[in-house]
Amino acid sequence: MRKKIALLLVLVVVGFAFVKSPVAQLPEGFVYVKDHIPDLEVELRYFTNNNFIGMPIEGYKSNRLIFTSEATEALKKVQEDLRYQNLCLKVYDAYRPQRAVDHFVAWSKDLTDTIQKREFYPEVDKQFLFRDGYIASRSGHSRGSTIDLTIIDADTGEPLDMGGPYDFFGELSWLDYTNLTEAQLRNRQLLQDVMLKYNFRNYPKEWWHFTLRWEPFPDTYFDFAVE
Repeated sequence: MRKKIALLLVLVVVGFAFVKSPVAQLPEGFVYVKDHIPDLEVELRYFTNNNFIGMPIEGYKSNRLIFTSEATEALKKVQEDLRYQNLCLKVYDAYRPQRAVDHFVAWSKDLTDTIQKREFYPEVDKQFLFRDGYIASRSGHSRGSTIDLTIIDADTGEPLDMGGPYDFFGELSWLDYTNLTEAQLRNRQLLQDVMLKYNFRNYPKEWWHFTLRWEPFPDTYFDFAVE
C-alpha cells in the first residue's frame, strides 16, 4: 500500500512539472500581435540594454509585442501590403506601460547619467529632452495604439536604410529632414505611405512613430506589464 501511495505522489509531482505556467491575462481590447501576424519581426528595445538609457526599462518583462485589437488588424494589412514587395515590418515598441514612461522621466532628471549620449542624443542637451519633445510624462504608447517600427527585407531580415537609427534624438529623425540620399528618402516615404494608407498617422520628429487614427482608448493610459 505504501508503495502505491508513493507512486501516486510521484505521478502527481511529475504531472505538476508538466503544467504550463499561466499566460498573462491582457485587458479587454488588447492582443499579443504575433498571434495575429506570425511573420512580424519583433525586437522590443526597452526589454534590452540597447536603448537611450542603456538598461532594460521598468515594465518590460519579455519580448512579447502587445497592441490593441483594432491597431493589430490595421497593422496586419500593412504587413500584407509589404509582402507583395518582398518586405516586412520590424517593430521596436508598441504598447508601453506607464511605469516605463515614469522610468524615462526619472532618468531625464539625472543630468549626470549620459552614458548613451554619443549614440542616441549627441547634439541635444539632456536637460532639453522634454522641451524638444523627445520625452514626455505621458506617451501615446501607453494608450495601446502607438507603434515604433521600420521595414526590413523579407529574405535577409536587414532593415531598409532610413538615414538614421531608431530612437535617435535629433533633426536626423525628423520627417522634414532632407539631407539624405535618394534611397533613404525613398525608404522613409515608403514607410510613411504604407502606414498612412491603413490609418496610422505619424509623429513629425520620429520617422518610426505612428498612432492609429480613431484609437480605441484615446484617454486611457495603461500600466500592465509587458510579459
